Amino acid sequence: MLDRRRFLALSSTALGVGALAACSSGGDSGSGGDGGTDVEVFTWWAAGSEKAGLDALVKVFGEQHSDFTFVNGAVAGGAGSAAKDMLQSRLQASDPPDTFQAHAGAELQDYIDAAQIEDVSDLYDEYKLTDAFPKDLVDRLTVDGKIYSIPSNIHRSNVVWANAKVLEKAGIDAKKAPGSVDDFLADLEKAKGAGVTALSVGTTWCQVNLLEAILMSELGSEKYNGLFDGKTAWDDAAVTSSLEAFQKMMGYTNTDRDSLDWPDATQQLIDGKAAYNVMGDWAEAAFQQAKLKDGEDYTYFPLPGKEKIFGFLADSFTLPVGAPNADGAKAWLDTLSSKDGQLAFNLAKGSIPARTDVDESQFGTYSQTALKSFAEDAISPSIAHGAAVPVAWLNDLSDATSQFTTGASDLAAYQKALVAAADKYAS
Repeated sequence: MLDRRRFLALSSTALGVGALAACSSGGDSGSGGDGGTDVEVFTWWAAGSEKAGLDALVKVFGEQHSDFTFVNGAVAGGAGSAAKDMLQSRLQASDPPDTFQAHAGAELQDYIDAAQIEDVSDLYDEYKLTDAFPKDLVDRLTVDGKIYSIPSNIHRSNVVWANAKVLEKAGIDAKKAPGSVDDFLADLEKAKGAGVTALSVGTTWCQVNLLEAILMSELGSEKYNGLFDGKTAWDDAAVTSSLEAFQKMMGYTNTDRDSLDWPDATQQLIDGKAAYNVMGDWAEAAFQQAKLKDGEDYTYFPLPGKEKIFGFLADSFTLPVGAPNADGAKAWLDTLSSKDGQLAFNLAKGSIPARTDVDESQFGTYSQTALKSFAEDAISPSIAHGAAVPVAWLNDLSDATSQFTTGASDLAAYQKALVAAADKYAS
């Protein structure tokens, strides 16, 4: 198992590669409080459980900071890809929102190097977050002695969700997780034979999420984490076998995958049209909203492999340089980092709190497994969700994946493209 100290060292390396050339948006953060009462909060939480989590947080914000008015700047689509494109245009035009969502990890480095976000280390002192967040997490968020975002949650990316009743009809024991990727592939074949979509999946980013789960399982945490600092080659034989498994799994997926986002793919599972779905644990809130019963209607397990791994990502919020209402942004950061804010948000969204002092007894069965895994298992950063690689690297990797899954099907060419992307960005 890769221990947390070595994982954090790797994460720091990942944060230092592939960043944009520095360019300042001009202006200062305007902390004098002259931005009025409106606080524009820019996210990609526009629907489903993500919107439910945002709504819960907004309610707490209104209770804690009634002198400010929340303005929803959400942009839907693609795990934030549409929002990130719009955000970058606004930042380059010196028109930032008051605060914006970003994945903690390598994704932030582009904004740091472009001098587009402020150091918020002083807020960690003011809100006493250094004590409230795990030291591992604070270390991971620290870049050259500074911290540029505050996490609202922690998510797990490498979860297999299953419709228990569909599995039973296919002759699969819903109470027993497969022991390996090969065993899972065998179960996919059984599900296909039962006349349903064996594995539902959405568009490119969902496919990258599936790919990273397979890489974690087949490589193990240390070798997987080495993909991002050059210690593991992308043309390694174990990567080749992982890509072969990915190709096989894609053969069991729905034909309309490229027109769907994650809620649509998850809905196929909820509706009994699919047996399995590999997705982050924000899907848990979707099952709860559909009033499905844990263990009876649906079940879950990490994609099996060499060791127990927690596929890590975290949503976080920033203070942009030139924010029109910096005081309002700080009020938002205060709420999302507070006990009440983290409790309300994470109960609604399906994630677990970044704070260690939130009452965990209120969280359901799935969340209890996530809390235990995050505390005990190896940690590996998500590719699809900004923890492992910067945006430019992810874009290259996503383009290669899209070409591979939309008809090219040339595994050697796919792996060569992944190697080329790593050569550009890995240190």
